[in-house]
Amino acid sequence: MNFLKINGGHGEGGGQIIRSAITLSCITNQPIHLENIRKNRKNRGLKPQHLTAIKILQKIANADVVGNELGSTELKFIPGNIENLELIEDVKTAGSISLILQVLIPVVSISQRKLSLTIKGGTDVLWSPSMNYTQYVLKEAYSRMGIEFSIKITNRGYYPKGGGEIKLEVYPSKIKSINLLERKSNDFKLICTFSKISIKTIKDKIEKIKEKIKVKIEIKEQEAIDSGASLLIYNIDNNSIMGIDALFNKKIQNFDLDLDKIIDNSLGLDEKLADMIVVPASLTEGKTIFRVKEITNHLETNLFVTSKITGCRYGIGKIPEGFEVIIEGVSNSSIK
Repeated sequence: MNFLKINGGHGEGGGQIIRSAITLSCITNQPIHLENIRKNRKNRGLKPQHLTAIKILQKIANADVVGNELGSTELKFIPGNIENLELIEDVKTAGSISLILQVLIPVVSISQRKLSLTIKGGTDVLWSPSMNYTQYVLKEAYSRMGIEFSIKITNRGYYPKGGGEIKLEVYPSKIKSINLLERKSNDFKLICTFSKISIKTIKDKIEKIKEKIKVKIEIKEQEAIDSGASLLIYNIDNNSIMGIDALFNKKIQNFDLDLDKIIDNSLGLDEKLADMIVVPASLTEGKTIFRVKEITNHLETNLFVTSKITGCRYGIGKIPEGFEVIIEGVSNSSIK
């Protein structure tokens, strides 16, 4: 069998390579052989949320998989035919649901299939986008690219027990390129969800935020097994989509939030979203162009891996405020 070998230790060397590789393997029907998975990390190899994403994708794509075990640093993924499915899954930890969705949504939608999924795990946990970010920021970006999905959050799930639950619906799509270059509005919105934390504490912290940024506020108390809170500030207009999210740090009794990252960003995307649109952008007809404040390790790694699997072309140019990224998708007939 003709496997495409990918070094999982390249660049950022984390879960992003795994997610992008198995996503594109399914869409392009290319068997892949991932090596050195998270090999330089403290807890190397595959983690529970990676295993769950691979397991669900294995069902959706009728794939053969070798090495799908906790801690494995090597994985062979051989995709088959992608099917419409209704599934119920459980990460069984506070592993990030949002990172799993980054794999499933593009595969199903771009492959012109449908998915109904109920999944339990962590909705708002460290080192991953919050579920509100997925629902309001990523959903907007994907929708503009033709990818449609809906999420209903039935329970929140914080670290360490998780126990959150969402219901996902993914619909067939015809993807298209987009341009996101410059933020032209200041219509910021703030959504905060919390459980087992004083409403006074939450409101006091949000009042401090209001001193720095003019923002429309929505606060929701949503029951969870563990105490926790998640906050999202976002801004959407015709030329830009951006958000910044943060969890409530119980040690310092405050949100781990760097407001300057969104206040000072007058470009097209936040750094997190730039990374997430690379996979669909690589498969569209025409060029996707976006501007970001910085080229993160995640973005650079994702561009490299995506171009290796799809054959898409990309370029990065310096501009006064940051960088402009151009991705020319493989559907363009000029690319062989």
